[in-house]
Amino acid sequence: MNGDPKLYAILKELDIAFDYYEHPPVPTVKEAAIYWKDMDAAHCKNLFFRNHKGNRHYLVIIEFYCSLDIHDLEKRLKQGKLTFGSDRRLQEYLGLTPGSVSPFGLINDKTKHVHLFIDENLKTKEKMSFHPNINTASMVVSKNDFEKFLKHTGNTYEYIKLYD
Repeated sequence: MNGDPKLYAILKELDIAFDYYEHPPVPTVKEAAIYWKDMDAAHCKNLFFRNHKGNRHYLVIIEFYCSLDIHDLEKRLKQGKLTFGSDRRLQEYLGLTPGSVSPFGLINDKTKHVHLFIDENLKTKEKMSFHPNINTASMVVSKNDFEKFLKHTGNTYEYIKLYD
């Protein structure tokens, strides 16, 4: 299976079931949507941000078809001015490369530094899909198992209305 072997070991340890789908490299959700047609899940877009000072980092998770206005997002999150985290920061905090951003990268965040903002609409979904820390596969997990994974990582997270 494509992806981080450490991730698969953690999922096994937590008894988290998943469906696995391989596909060609897909750096954007628009390209990935072609391969999602047979997956029964809410497909997620994962965006990595930093605050203006660069001392706080956030992972924002929304359904893939939604678009965010960064100024509106700044008002909703109340974290000050936001910019996308650099490739270096993405690697440093989540151990990921651009195009492979996933909450499963939290297994690499040893200091529990990254905070997640998850769109509240995802709270009603039974299943969600994410990359297994590489963009050549997608995994579908139940919402309950996803939350079990988040509790295991120890990172803080909250559900919040991210768009109208």
